[in-house]
Amino acid sequence: MGNDRWASRSCGADRAVRDQERAAHDPRTRAYLRDYTSVLDSVPFPSLLVDHRWNVAVTNSAYDLLFDGFKPHPTAMPHQNFLRLVLFHPDAGRVLRERETSWCLPMLAQFAAALDVHRQDPVLKEIRNEIGQNPIMNAAFQQGLPHWVRAVGPGAVDHDGAVRPVQHPDPRWGRTTCRVVTETPSTLRAAGLTRLTLALHPRGSTPAAEPEPVPDSAAPAPEHRGAPRLRVVRDIPDRDE
Repeated sequence: MGNDRWASRSCGADRAVRDQERAAHDPRTRAYLRDYTSVLDSVPFPSLLVDHRWNVAVTNSAYDLLFDGFKPHPTAMPHQNFLRLVLFHPDAGRVLRERETSWCLPMLAQFAAALDVHRQDPVLKEIRNEIGQNPIMNAAFQQGLPHWVRAVGPGAVDHDGAVRPVQHPDPRWGRTTCRVVTETPSTLRAAGLTRLTLALHPRGSTPAAEPEPVPDSAAPAPEHRGAPRLRVVRDIPDRDE
């Protein structure tokens, strides 16, 4: 009976993915996505669209700047897959402070939840194999993650509103924190996409509900002169195509 329930849920998830892929090719959805890139274009914080595999669809230039200069990697570049970036790119720790506890474990919790729903997804299975081949990440997934989930509680998989430490390459931001904001409007959801925004905090500020201040000297927030240039990773054709 348990296997039957799992098979039914897995088939339902597979159908949902197929529906989302069809929706992403619908002309009205494509027009919406092209307009939505203008929204990202106006955001001064790093922002991106990802699918349920964390494949990156669209980024803005604030995101590009945050991860600028990363060394080449076959699968974990900033514009390829955000989960792989966090887990596997050797340069990720220079931007994502307290990488293992503040970034890897939360992402592994989300990955475990996604894999439970999409057990036959080939990309998620590949990532699971890559985790298994990485001694550090495999230990985190097999041993550290269960303890972390028990400590955090039911909110372990929901990252919306989480405050995490970063080291921005722009010294006007520098050593600071960001609040992770996730948004999934109905049209994005139909296309299988979610928006992630890293709302950076000005240096020296203390975000609400955070017990510890950012250990850095105070400095004025950077001035943003004009909207950042959008980088489109996944091709979204013009409306009249």
